[in-house]
Amino acid sequence: MDYNSYGGGGQYSTTSYGAQGGAGGGGFMGGSQSGSQNNTASKGNHGKDTLRPVTIKQILDAQQPHPDAEFSIDNAEITQVTFVGQIRNISTQTTNLTYKLDDGTGTMEVKLWVDSDAVAAGNMMDEGEDSKVKNAEKEKLVENEWARVWGRLKAFNDRRHVGVHVIRPIIDKNEIQYHMLEATAVHLYFTRGPPEQFKAGANGAANGAGAPNHAGGGGDTSGYGDAAANGDGANGRPLPPMTQLAKRVYSTLKSTPQNNEGLHVQNIAANSGLNIADVMKGGDELLGHGVIFTTVDENTWALLDY
Repeated sequence: MDYNSYGGGGQYSTTSYGAQGGAGGGGFMGGSQSGSQNNTASKGNHGKDTLRPVTIKQILDAQQPHPDAEFSIDNAEITQVTFVGQIRNISTQTTNLTYKLDDGTGTMEVKLWVDSDAVAAGNMMDEGEDSKVKNAEKEKLVENEWARVWGRLKAFNDRRHVGVHVIRPIIDKNEIQYHMLEATAVHLYFTRGPPEQFKAGANGAANGAGAPNHAGGGGDTSGYGDAAANGDGANGRPLPPMTQLAKRVYSTLKSTPQNNEGLHVQNIAANSGLNIADVMKGGDELLGHGVIFTTVDENTWALLDY
């Protein structure tokens, strides 16, 4: 996978889905944070705001050294985040609209605060097209539909929520998979470094990989048998330290013919000779290392182009 295609090269690119990757302000206009929120956010942080694509699990796992500190993910400080999720519940309060979103990795409440002065002015003048509440109603954010959020992670009474700058419905469902790939690429960038540093090693491994297989006659033509023994991934990069069980699951995923949906755990068990419990254990380890990802459901996996 070319990480730069998904913004993983450190400079997040503008996308057709409007994620913007921070280059264009994250889909909200400068100065849209007003009042006390703007004053709080600007203390010492002016000029270093970031916009990071994340999953909800990453938000839930984010670290905060002390209540006044910014949150961090993968040891990198975050200010603004963007993510996608299916709307599970909508709650209308006096001061805000609260949406409960689920992206398959966790659930998170996001709050769209109501500007009471703007609402009052809109009622008096029969206008209010700029009101966040009327915009939300106009865009028809409804339960069980998917939405994209831009906002800031907050904590109150040990409960986390995202204060929304922009929330809009997702029309093209490809945006969901695109976002997950983008979040994965950025995670790998921060945890393993930019992909450019591995290109030289990968090219060297590719140039020297063919000779043993051609000379071996009826050997493993996939090239993975030797790679698994040497602890190498699909592109010649070394696999992270893992158990033999995880390596067997990885080897099966690599060598078994499959479509772009990957393999179900039952197929992996049948092809590897492992029982379901061992496959799940090895798969969880690989998921934790970020070398495989789930596709159509939590029990169907495919290899990340590692």
